[in-house]
Amino acid sequence: MTEYMKAGQFKAECLKVMDRVKRTRRKIIITKHNIPVAQLIPVEEGEVAAFGRLKGTIHFKGDITAPVDEVWDANR
Repeated sequence: MTEYMKAGQFKAECLKVMDRVKRTRRKIIITKHNIPVAQLIPVEEGEVAAFGRLKGTIHFKGDITAPVDEVWDANR
């Protein structure tokens, strides 16, 4: 069951509402003038951020900034 909440009420009770969503694992849709504008949903447990996810998985062999032995023409 989805709960709807007016934006003013959400603003006044924001931290309590976030705690409730975390505890109950149920989403809340926030409305302005009875029009849905946002939804607060629980974060999936164990979710990993995309930024930095591949850190430590790429390894370079040799000097990656040194010139290569390939001849090419930049005017083509």
